[in-house]
Amino acid sequence: MKKAIPQRSPVRLAWHYAKAFLAALLYRFPARSLTVIGITGTDGKTTTVSMIMHILSQEGIAAGALSTAFMQIRDDRTWNTTQKTSPSPFLIQRFLRQLVQSGCTHAVLEISSHGLVQGRLHHTSPSIAAITNTSLEHLDYHGSLEQYRSDKGILFRMLKGKGTKVLNGGDDSFPLFTCIPSQKTITYRAQGKADLWIDAPRITSEGIGARLHHAEESRELALPIPGLFNLENALCAISCTLATGIPIATSCAALRTFQGTPGRMERIDEGQPFSVYVDFTVTPAAYRKTLQTLRAMVAPGKRILVLTGSCGDRMREKRPMVGRICSELADIVCVTNEDPYSEDPDAIITEVWGGIDQSQCQAHRIPDRHTAMAFLFEQAQPGDAVILCAKGSDTTMWTAQGQVPWNEREIARDLLRKQPCTEHI
Repeated sequence: MKKAIPQRSPVRLAWHYAKAFLAALLYRFPARSLTVIGITGTDGKTTTVSMIMHILSQEGIAAGALSTAFMQIRDDRTWNTTQKTSPSPFLIQRFLRQLVQSGCTHAVLEISSHGLVQGRLHHTSPSIAAITNTSLEHLDYHGSLEQYRSDKGILFRMLKGKGTKVLNGGDDSFPLFTCIPSQKTITYRAQGKADLWIDAPRITSEGIGARLHHAEESRELALPIPGLFNLENALCAISCTLATGIPIATSCAALRTFQGTPGRMERIDEGQPFSVYVDFTVTPAAYRKTLQTLRAMVAPGKRILVLTGSCGDRMREKRPMVGRICSELADIVCVTNEDPYSEDPDAIITEVWGGIDQSQCQAHRIPDRHTAMAFLFEQAQPGDAVILCAKGSDTTMWTAQGQVPWNEREIARDLLRKQPCTEHI
């Protein structure tokens, strides 16, 4: 019966909206006692949420965060085992009530387009709404990129003409979102002028950096994490904290000690002579940014080895795109199982495999993810970089039989400890 009702049927949406209202009522509308910052976008949301939480904490502001990867109340962080960016409205409202009970004044919510359409975020009362970027994703649900962006805009419409919009002036979604009324708008962009913008981006021995500009103010922005794309995430985070009243200088100082987000370009080091990263790379745009970042990090003549795949029951169009990008930017590509959900894992692998140009890379098809990881570690040579994409900080894998335990970060550590070349310290 559930499958027979279209996703955007008034009946289905009314059911979702009713649940959201009942959840808020049950927990006594906790968002009304909080300053809520909502972050949406295609890529970079979890890292941006983490950055905002770090800045707020460094400033002594009691806050909590709900993201795809984790749930945090003050300094207490637990994993989001649902693996859903915007889970059930009952979970969201219960979490917000816990924040109020813990004395928090601010909440940072990572928000999905599905959650917006289905009203899971109703009654969260955001006063700051921000977007990281938009690119091809979830077209199986939204139908088109235009509809996907329009659905993302629901977050800004939730401001009801009040609060602050934080927009990426360099994203194609900017003209659409800038027309949605709000009391204030803060724009940022990595290239070109905006309220906040950067120039001279650079990779340093400690991480990444750039020169940040705001009005007549100019200062250094430095982060001890990899990935030049994280400068754009930092701009979004700084814009959001600026909207809360935190000076840019304070936010920049706080980000100097930001150690990254588990499962987001997280380095796994067990003494092996090659670098290993675990990252929640899932979209074609993210694959391109991640692999380009690694190419800039490895020494000339050294190789990139990538573990890739695609999620089941999701946008099939992106699968060959992911395969093509991996073959263009990596030296060794291994296609394996990811989160198949109800689909045949081998069929998903075949669709990713179909996009690989084997004249540009050495390609391997290994369905078992554990075996595939071990294979890449065996192939890696000193100075190479191995990137394990998609699972990030997940602690489970979704299969046709339901969730099964899967902690990629710990599995990688275990495999690396067994490598004969690993120097145990």
